[in-house]
Amino acid sequence: MRAKGKDPTFEEALKSLEGVVAKLESGETKLEESIRLFEEGMRLSALCQKRLDDADRKIELLLRKPGGVVVNGTEDEADILRDEE
Repeated sequence: MRAKGKDPTFEEALKSLEGVVAKLESGETKLEESIRLFEEGMRLSALCQKRLDDADRKIELLLRKPGGVVVNGTEDEADILRDEE
């Protein structure tokens, strides 16, 4: 389980997003609940997209470096490679 105030992992966010979609597709929620679920789904979708974009940048950096190791890389590159989910 994740700590309060910390974003969920990609996998947690994706699972939650799938649950939101299932509830919305069921057609059994009231309008107010549907709007709340839609907002939550948009937040989760943005979080998943950010995690995928971060992973893509990290892979691109690793592919550009010999042996996947950053030597004298920029500070941004080092930050991207150091980030843990």
